[in-house]
Amino acid sequence: MSEEVRVSTLVGQTLAKLGVGHVFGVVGSGNFDVTSTLMKAGISYTAARHEGGAATMADAYSRMSGKVGVVTTHQGCGLTNAITGVGEAAKSRTPMIVLTADTQAAAIRSNFKIDQDALARSVGAVAERIHSPETAIADTVRAFRTAVNERRTVVLSLPLDVQSGTAADTVSTVVVPVPAPIRPNAGAVNQLVELISHAKRPVFVAGRGGRGARDSILALARHAGALVATSAVANGLFNGDSHNVGISGGFSSPLTAELITSADLIVGWGCTLNMWTMRHGRLISPGTKVVQIDVEDSSLGANRQIALGVLGDSSLTADDVLEALRRIQPASAEKYRTEQNALAIKQGARWRDVETPDLGTATSIDPRVISRELDSILPAERIVAVDSGNFMGYPSQYLAVPDEFGFCFTQAFQAIGLGLYTAIGAAVARPDRLPVLGAGDGGFLMGISELETAVRLKLPLVCIVYNDAAYGAEVHHFAESHSQQELASVSFPDTDIAAIARGYGAAGVTVRTLDDLEPVREWVAVFRDGGQDRPLVIDAKIASDGGSWWLAEAFQGH
Repeated sequence: MSEEVRVSTLVGQTLAKLGVGHVFGVVGSGNFDVTSTLMKAGISYTAARHEGGAATMADAYSRMSGKVGVVTTHQGCGLTNAITGVGEAAKSRTPMIVLTADTQAAAIRSNFKIDQDALARSVGAVAERIHSPETAIADTVRAFRTAVNERRTVVLSLPLDVQSGTAADTVSTVVVPVPAPIRPNAGAVNQLVELISHAKRPVFVAGRGGRGARDSILALARHAGALVATSAVANGLFNGDSHNVGISGGFSSPLTAELITSADLIVGWGCTLNMWTMRHGRLISPGTKVVQIDVEDSSLGANRQIALGVLGDSSLTADDVLEALRRIQPASAEKYRTEQNALAIKQGARWRDVETPDLGTATSIDPRVISRELDSILPAERIVAVDSGNFMGYPSQYLAVPDEFGFCFTQAFQAIGLGLYTAIGAAVARPDRLPVLGAGDGGFLMGISELETAVRLKLPLVCIVYNDAAYGAEVHHFAESHSQQELASVSFPDTDIAAIARGYGAAGVTVRTLDDLEPVREWVAVFRDGGQDRPLVIDAKIASDGGSWWLAEAFQGH
């Protein structure tokens, strides 16, 4: 006969059996038992200083590890503290569990009482709950299944009165079947083959749904004569290919934008071709045919008019199209994959290879100059996390990453302040790589409480703070139409971020010129020897760029 155990224990044991990867959170009375159960079951736990930090750590962990991350919170205020991070994860379709306590149904006067289900749904997450002791295991399995199989962020509420109940322990029987990947139908494959065979300048753009399909997409691109590119979130996917033009969209170099704009066929692989990736459609020339491949029917044509929508897994679709294309075109077609284009791409597809004037002054450094230099100084095996702000193009395009699991871009919600959390979660997921954060001073200071978490975890984390003493995006956006007095709302006195970092126990260095980077080289030398056990914060006092190149693109969508 099965033993009767607390529901909170059943939920924790069930999630552990299902294979969640890591738990991040802030523990209160409402989520103490379930969190302790997960830890006893062998699931690693990271205590954050704020639930907002914990949520984005779990999001980044999930993206970079391929496992389901968990964030655990107290009821009411614990969940509201986490909700921006939950919203980012939900909008990015990150498979993640938000394990949150909830008040008892009868506790209508409790100060912790909020409509947690409505709150979850309002930011795009799926609201689930443990309804009773008898359904606890089934409810938990359903939440996990939804997270994994539908790629959703699920808020699983555990009411206190249900938590304290007991039920039979049958956790050993839990299983979640994984659905087979969607194979495209033959008609759609033949239509795509026809479009590719007639195209003279095809470009393939892969998004998050293209991760895992690199080899298949590249094999088709090489046979079809197509250039390859990615959205920002898939940065690094096609590294090493001679005709990889890099990131499509606001971060594109002039050459990348020119090559994509000249395409007569653009195929999105697990990519919604949104306003960021296609520069509000300006990267698509009149007459260019657009195709989208996705596993979700609702994504096809969601952001722009398409000539063909293919419902299917990116890898299977590329394999089937290549097989069919070879029947009518046995040899590889050169088309857009010319030697001339390969040379041009090698010389100018990345911004670090584009010559720009040095904007530095005696007291400030050009953000492009420091980004180029740090790309050379920091080890190549890195995982780059990027906060949101005027600066964000510099780490995104100047810091090379080894592959698509070397770049963590939590930008769907466009919230500043998530960068440090992202870097920590990514570092936990990939301890084999040097974690690097690119942040502005505003976003870094907004989330700085988690610097203590990085210090406590002894993470060798490099934080590059592009410090312009302002919310730079707003300063540049409103500068022409507003007075300096009005801009005071988004400008601040200079802050000694390096000194603050040292107060947290991290190493801190202020950089105004390239000569100031010597302490960074020394820190890296210790890291290479395996002896680095504390973060490094680089307080880069940057010169004004007059509004970074991607900024005009960004604000057109506001």
